[in-house]
Amino acid sequence: MQSTGMQISLILEEEYMARKNILRILFTFLLLLTVAYIPAAISGQGCKAVYGVGSHRIDLATGSPGELGLLKVLCSEFNKNHDTSFCWIKAGSGKSLKLLKEKKVDVILVHAPAAEKKAVEEGWAINRTLVGSNEFYVVGPKDDPANISSAKSVVDAYARIAKEKAKFFSRGDNSGTNKKELAIWKKAGIIPNGNWYIITKDFMMATLLRADKEKGYFMTDSSTWVVGKNKIKNLKVLFRGDPFLINVYHGLCQPDGATPGQPYALEFLKFLTSEKGQSIIRNYGKEQYDEPLYHDAEYAKQYEH
Repeated sequence: MQSTGMQISLILEEEYMARKNILRILFTFLLLLTVAYIPAAISGQGCKAVYGVGSHRIDLATGSPGELGLLKVLCSEFNKNHDTSFCWIKAGSGKSLKLLKEKKVDVILVHAPAAEKKAVEEGWAINRTLVGSNEFYVVGPKDDPANISSAKSVVDAYARIAKEKAKFFSRGDNSGTNKKELAIWKKAGIIPNGNWYIITKDFMMATLLRADKEKGYFMTDSSTWVVGKNKIKNLKVLFRGDPFLINVYHGLCQPDGATPGQPYALEFLKFLTSEKGQSIIRNYGKEQYDEPLYHDAEYAKQYEH
């Protein structure tokens, strides 16, 4: 009887262990299955934010439109009529173009016309789409030590800053802003260097706030200025209005079949040019800041080169 009891006990113990192992395997499988469906951004592969929960994911790279909230509104509206979700990768125009070329994103919103045209010519980007514009302001200390408020052009303004060796902040990150800044220095025949020329390697708002803190000149886009001006204590807009400072935004996406999200990215670019998309762009910011942050594509057309 004792031997029989021990045998039953061993059998029960073996069954218990077998069931425990099965449960452990099932738990591990479910965990792996769950992780597989977490967006790359959330699992640490680069998304600044994720908009929507649809089954078709669109990876999108841009800078200020995401930082200032316009992108979230556009993506949310698009998702209402599509089974999509967006992963926003925060990147300036140079990095955004690089990500598109490397097939790491489906679509980009950028303001670097020469580089955009080259991308289309080389065949790794298609459907270059005009979506809107803002402009650049040169801001600086209220006492304006370089007297750029009297400049005849932005090239003249930059020449005055260099001559005075007044503190100037550059993003230095190959962004659309940085490309525009370097083009102005080139037009002025100046290679900026020295202690007065400070490279931040940072985004627009962060560089604007640093320029304010250290009382230096900086070329910011108008949208960032509108959003951030209530935080600014030491700077004001000193130069604006040169046609060269108009900042035109385009969308570009992958060629057909290049990435899984490409068909939906193409639809998103079509949405941006629709009346609904353009209405969002031309009105964004009015309610909160009493002025829009961007102009629509119709306005931007006059500055296309």
